[in-house]
Amino acid sequence: MQRRMQARARRNLFPGRMLSNPQKIDAVAARKKSNEHVPGNCLCGAVELEIDFPAFWAWHDHSSASRRAHGAAYATYIGVWRKHFRVTKGRKRITRFEDKTGAARSFCARCGTPLIYEWKRSPHMINIPRALFTTRTGREPRYHLNIEERQDWAYTGERLVPLKGYPGVVWERPKTKKRRRDIENSSL
Repeated sequence: MQRRMQARARRNLFPGRMLSNPQKIDAVAARKKSNEHVPGNCLCGAVELEIDFPAFWAWHDHSSASRRAHGAAYATYIGVWRKHFRVTKGRKRITRFEDKTGAARSFCARCGTPLIYEWKRSPHMINIPRALFTTRTGREPRYHLNIEERQDWAYTGERLVPLKGYPGVVWERPKTKKRRRDIENSSL
């Protein structure tokens, strides 16, 4: 009786195909039924949005356009399908800028926080700055786009040490220059 019920459930979840692994079916069914949402908001709180968990992908964008739009060395985005994205508050507070390449960036009209980045060539995808979310989005940013545009002043992961007398401040120690005497001795 229980086997028949499981088989019937599998047919209802996946019409037209039978899967043999019940654990795999249960996991897929749980993901399909997942109503987990990830909330995000702008700096002033006038605009609130949410995505369905998990996000589709995440990346760091080193392009000059993202650098200027965010006022930072690079921007970190998550991408979701448009149907998995919702503005839950403040839709009228969103202003939009379209550049000549076909990219559109939306901002909070009140505080200026970047909210949405859309590409004309990907109309079904929405890209959102990762910093708008305080909880997990289901994707870690493992990709770097436009890395050739990375600035030489951007932090690249060097070891940081505490700055004496300034709690909470860390810094990169300057690279020590080899003295001429040391260079001459090493070549002997």
